[in-house]
Amino acid sequence: MEIIVKEDKVRVDVYLKDNTDYSRSKIKQMILDKDILVNGKVVLPSFLLKVNDVITIREKIVNESFLEEEKMDLDIVYEDDYLAIINKPSGLVVHPAVGNKSGTLANGLLYHFKKISNDKSIRPGIVHRLDKDTSGLMVVAKDDKTHELLSEMIKKKEVERIYLALVYGVVKHDRGLIDAPIGRDINNRQKYSVTNINAKDARTHFTVLERFPNATLLSLKLETGRTHQIRVHLNYINHPVVNDLVYGNRKIIDPSYGQMLHSYSIRFKHPILDKELYFVQEPDKRFSQIVDMFRN
Repeated sequence: MEIIVKEDKVRVDVYLKDNTDYSRSKIKQMILDKDILVNGKVVLPSFLLKVNDVITIREKIVNESFLEEEKMDLDIVYEDDYLAIINKPSGLVVHPAVGNKSGTLANGLLYHFKKISNDKSIRPGIVHRLDKDTSGLMVVAKDDKTHELLSEMIKKKEVERIYLALVYGVVKHDRGLIDAPIGRDINNRQKYSVTNINAKDARTHFTVLERFPNATLLSLKLETGRTHQIRVHLNYINHPVVNDLVYGNRKIIDPSYGQMLHSYSIRFKHPILDKELYFVQEPDKRFSQIVDMFRN
């Protein structure tokens, strides 16, 4: 593909990001792989273009995806040409692990959407993930540019995500901030814990919605997005999520369901259409039944 430059004194990577469907990171890699040339010559991503320069793009063709498409019923809350918002059920893995390439949301996304970002990877469309047993709203990108913009918005805390969690014990404070670094658990590399060893800052805001005799329903807002952050933080303050098979140290109510954690709402400005998106998704029937058990 050839592009005739219409602007002067603009970086080649910036120009291509604004005038193609490629993400900036993809463009940079293609330049370094010498698959993008300017006037037939190899350049750096910082090369300054001139009007009427000719950019040649030689894209490598990938014959098959990492993943197979799988027919799957998806609960699509919102969809346009650039992104979709999915209501993920509890128990569904978002993307494959090594050696397991089937039965995940990623497989279903490949089947359902004709266009999806990172379609040759094991995480097609996945901008942010939810744990297997966490239900609720998550965003899917349909092209690499939208994917990159959404990822940047999440880093800049421009995407508001609110969760619901049922936790053991009566939380005394009506609201608060859990500010505690999270890293790999030194005793179990499959888990995370509050630690100062190779840890990253992590902050979780909580608000009490309802108190029961031996449990509390919380609303939670993430300021950072560490792996298992909510579950680790709530366990750290001695209010583990009800039914958490990994981080909970209390009675398991339903081993077939998973932790009582739900991605309840999401709010952000559309990176392409520049309009505010705000969606709320009530938890599923089983979540509500378990809450009622504690309420009654």
